[in-house]
Amino acid sequence: MEWAKTRPSARLDLAGSNILPCSINDLPGVREAIAFEGKNENGYEPLLDAIAARYGVTPGCVTTAQGASGANFLAFAALLEPGDEVLVETPGYDPLLGAPRLLGARVNQFEREFAGGFALDPDRVRRALTPRTRIIIVTNPHNPSGVVADPAALEEIGEIARSNGAHVLLDEVYLDLAAAAAPVGTTIERTFAQRGEPFVCTNSLTKSYGLSGLRCGWILSAPDVAERIRRTGDVVDGTGSIVAERLAVVAFKHLDHLLHRSLTLLAANQPILKRFLDSRTDLEWAPSGGTVIFPRLKRVTDTTAFAERLLSARDTAVVPGRFFQAPAHVRIGFGGPTETLRRGLEVIADALDDIAES
Repeated sequence: MEWAKTRPSARLDLAGSNILPCSINDLPGVREAIAFEGKNENGYEPLLDAIAARYGVTPGCVTTAQGASGANFLAFAALLEPGDEVLVETPGYDPLLGAPRLLGARVNQFEREFAGGFALDPDRVRRALTPRTRIIIVTNPHNPSGVVADPAALEEIGEIARSNGAHVLLDEVYLDLAAAAAPVGTTIERTFAQRGEPFVCTNSLTKSYGLSGLRCGWILSAPDVAERIRRTGDVVDGTGSIVAERLAVVAFKHLDHLLHRSLTLLAANQPILKRFLDSRTDLEWAPSGGTVIFPRLKRVTDTTAFAERLLSARDTAVVPGRFFQAPAHVRIGFGGPTETLRRGLEVIADALDDIAES
């Protein structure tokens, strides 16, 4: 996160994982919804109702938060004590390691192996579990690879957690778009929260809908867990922004329209990405169901210098794999403007050719 916030801006920025941000014109009714008053001590009720209806749970299962990052932190703060242990995937998203450590927990990891297409292996989870494990942390789709998890593997991990008195924190921030973009004949569940304990599912309007500026996130959990998370929120940020929560209610009325916008963008971008990947014999990758891809460079063991040269010499940004504990990889986002993706991939291809010639 420090790198993402402090690096120089790039003309061709493929380091982001968001869908292209919306404008006010993409959301009818936004201007009329702006107001500074409203009752939101335990969350703005119209927003709780909208989230619950969207994901097939009751409002008592919903806790709102400041984006998915805020949702993850509140869940950790509610469920962890100093000295507890968490088990998190690797490669993985660094804040999912940092937040538990900040709260005094010990972090252990299990591997999502590149050779296996970054698939979840419940046996690896089972072997890495200890009696002090309180949370198993999984992203679905996987960040950084975009790989969608096998529901049977998630269910087995849930059974492992259940039998050990642990929870599964399932970060689903990319899942809405992955479910909507699934190939014909393939069904992806919009959330695992409907399966109940031990799943604690987090999400936001950021990655799938282009609404990162709203910072609208939420946690779906059993009602007793939701109550613990709300009480934890009392000492973290009190309440959310009523302005943002009122606007989020408007957004929920138009989510299908926003998903269509996102799908249209991906329909334009994915063939460009596919042509690039198919043309490269120096890259290896697993198929992505999200807005990011995580190829491995065959001729490079650490992509840090490669990414730095792209940024400094070619004004193009990708994320070095070392930030995800996989230094031979880079993460490339393909949810942004189509022309930026096209030109950025051309620049990356030229840089890879330079490596081959050196």
